[in-house]
Amino acid sequence: MIHLITDTAHYSAVLNLAMKAKRDLWIGTADIKDLYVLQGSTEKPFLGVLSELLGKGVNIRLLHAKEPGPNFQADFDRYPRLVQRLERSMCPRVHFKIIVIDQTVCYVGSANLTGAGMGMKSPRRRNFEAGILTDEPALVAAAMEEFDKVWRGSECDTCQRKNLCPDPIS
Repeated sequence: MIHLITDTAHYSAVLNLAMKAKRDLWIGTADIKDLYVLQGSTEKPFLGVLSELLGKGVNIRLLHAKEPGPNFQADFDRYPRLVQRLERSMCPRVHFKIIVIDQTVCYVGSANLTGAGMGMKSPRRRNFEAGILTDEPALVAAAMEEFDKVWRGSECDTCQRKNLCPDPIS
């Protein structure tokens, strides 16, 4: 399957799949904010969902470009499991938006992990986004390699912005 995802489908398709991860969830985004999602009829921080997934044994990697704002940090601090178990790294050059779920499905597109990009913002307050959601093995493998290349620091030696990294990967 290969689906073009636009508008609110980022929330309904991509985030709903991410919230059902069983083994692994890799999230790469340039910008990350205090994103809220629905679980049943309850609004909750997406960070709370990530904490629950970690509690179920899901391995989560979060790669983003800059330190999030104070609202994100306040929610992050509410979930001690995130501090203990979330694998998180920053790279100021990350601009891709890649989400890999259980190494079998991936999203590659324009939407950051924010309310306006993927979240519950009203249709009049959302960004115009587009991306591909697929389970095609070659595309999933390519997305995973691109993510992992940055994650493992393969790009650091030639980056020329290492002096801007608050916590260099390598």
